[in-house]
Amino acid sequence: MGKVAFYTLGCKVNQYETEAMTELFEKNGYNVVESEEVADVYVINTCTVTNLGDRKSRQFIRRCKRKNPDSIVAVVGCYSQTAPDEVSKIEEVDVILGTNDRNKIVDYVKKKKKQKEKINVVTDIMQVRDFEEMTIDNIKGKTRAFLKIQEGCNQYCSYCIIPYARGPIRSRKLDDIIKEVKRLVENGFKEVVLTGIHVASYGKDLDKGTLLDVIKEVNKIEGLKRIRLSSIEPTIMTEKFVKTLSELDKVCDHFHLSLQSGCDETLKRMNRKYTTKEYMEVVGRIKHYMPEGSITTDIIVGFPGETDEEFEKTMEFVKDIKFSQIHVFKYSPRKGTPAAEFENQVDGIVKNKRSEELISVAEKFAKEYNKKFIGQNKRVLFETKSAEQEGYYEGLTENYIKVLGKSDKDISGKILNAKLEKIYDEMVFGSILDK
Repeated sequence: MGKVAFYTLGCKVNQYETEAMTELFEKNGYNVVESEEVADVYVINTCTVTNLGDRKSRQFIRRCKRKNPDSIVAVVGCYSQTAPDEVSKIEEVDVILGTNDRNKIVDYVKKKKKQKEKINVVTDIMQVRDFEEMTIDNIKGKTRAFLKIQEGCNQYCSYCIIPYARGPIRSRKLDDIIKEVKRLVENGFKEVVLTGIHVASYGKDLDKGTLLDVIKEVNKIEGLKRIRLSSIEPTIMTEKFVKTLSELDKVCDHFHLSLQSGCDETLKRMNRKYTTKEYMEVVGRIKHYMPEGSITTDIIVGFPGETDEEFEKTMEFVKDIKFSQIHVFKYSPRKGTPAAEFENQVDGIVKNKRSEELISVAEKFAKEYNKKFIGQNKRVLFETKSAEQEGYYEGLTENYIKVLGKSDKDISGKILNAKLEKIYDEMVFGSILDK
């Protein structure tokens, strides 16, 4: 059938969907090659969270056709969902799909081979009510499997394009989740990361079942060693929720708790559904039930109307919590969202300055968190050979510390005891105790 190459931008959900589409092409006789190689089909899985995502998508689309003018270029995902006409105008594009019907991508590519006209099958995502079942049997070269259990978002934060790109919430059936986890375990995976566009809303569109039910059922699966949650809303972390998680032996004590701002006035303009006080209570809950727990987060700087005082409140809040990792984003206006029309847009120079300031504080706390565990023994799931350190493998502890362990044997996919010994950048050197 020929060669297919994938280029994926954006979140873990996109990565999951690319893996699923990869398997569809393989099952139809295609060979998968690297994105920079010459291929017969190129699939670009786009992101539209920032303007940069759109630009990168367009650049890669053009590069593909230069590599092979006869190739079929298929553009899928959030950018094509929110701007199908814009994508359609790009001369090099042959097939346009949004955030639904990706499981039919091979059929559309086959159809394009027989006709000259572009194929544009982007539908109104707001009308879609069913979870699109896309399964993965075998993720190559990975030891942690990202498992998509939920699609869509009903939150409508004022800065975010995602509800318009992904549509309303749809939850995957529990039986299908369990089947896929079992398949992944049979293929040697030790850890699954439960992911989605707004995981906390899992089950709200179903007659029964919540995110907690999913976690409890997955926890029972024999052979699985770890369950991790992707980004999660603080509002779901009730006393009962956190206490139950702490009692499940496979749940990792690491939570990526979405914050976005440490200032209540800014949170209100963002249309976030919690206050800093409520967020702090959630952190206290996690620390109570999982004292060594790692709390990571996302923060947007330079949101419209963010004054120096508001930014200072975020800085103080960050210092109070001492996150173990922060992803810092400079606000980027997205056409079609309320915040893009807000007055008092923040100057780019101010955004850069705030971003640098926050990143500097974040790096300090990341090191402080890691330092607390020096001298301790931790279980590490080693994943890959280190690109930086010859003879070393990289892996993660349950509480999300990245560890470098030296080994002359291939230890990827193994969970081993390691003594954490020395800070190295944002990682820690550990000596492996298991022989």
